Amino acid sequence: MSRPRTAAGFTLIELMIVVAIIAILSAIAIPQYQTYVARAQTAAALSDISPGRTAYETLVNQGVVDGAVYANANNLGLQSSTPHCQLITSTVEVGGTGSITCKLDGSTAIRDQIIELDRNSSGGWACRSEIDPRYLPASCLSS
Repeated sequence: MSRPRTAAGFTLIELMIVVAIIAILSAIAIPQYQTYVARAQTAAALSDISPGRTAYETLVNQGVVDGAVYANANNLGLQSSTPHCQLITSTVEVGGTGSITCKLDGSTAIRDQIIELDRNSSGGWACRSEIDPRYLPASCLSS
């Protein structure tokens, strides 16, 4: 006597439903992930230039007004480029105002954009950028 064979596995419609669910979840998750990556890269770039504020303040307090000294990122204890910044530059103007600037590298959403730390005449620092606000750290202002 032979036993009837039972069907094992999934039907085509069940497999198509699973594929459709995965596609819908991917359509939601991938853009969110790309936003998260761009925000993390922007925050990392800001942390790459933030240590330069201390050296900048030291130079201002010593009375150094030569723009060439500030233009060299090494004089501020910074590298001229990092994995997150294609180019780091700095400027000084009359009265100690100036900025430390990073030209971003990384995600296509932020690549070649600028994030900068601006110093006002009273010694306060502010982060400014023209990057889409959803990619900026909370401490940064959108211009």
